Amino acid sequence: MDRLNHYRTLIKQILQRHADLMNSQPVPGEEVDCVFDEQRDHYLLLKYGWPRGKHTHYTKLHVRIAENKIWIEEDMTEDGVGNELVEAGVPREDILLAFNPPESRNLTEYTFA
Repeated sequence: MDRLNHYRTLIKQILQRHADLMNSQPVPGEEVDCVFDEQRDHYLLLKYGWPRGKHTHYTKLHVRIAENKIWIEEDMTEDGVGNELVEAGVPREDILLAFNPPESRNLTEYTFA
């Protein structure tokens, strides 16, 4: 399996694992779903619904592949999906924390270009 296909598989597995965990302890009125757009290489974990009578809709995780790197656009997880990717064997230089401003990305342990 080539590197980018391997990254796609890892990303989907990680997002699905997060969704399964969240769905194992459901909040009444709230749904959790993964959305995978492999053609454009966008992978999302969404929470939405009407828990406790209040509308909610947000992106828990948004990961994409661009320029042969994994761009983490949104990460509302406790330990960070970047750490999960590294534990799965992805080199830090192939991960970009895109939610950080470009001028401060060099301060992270991941790639900044």
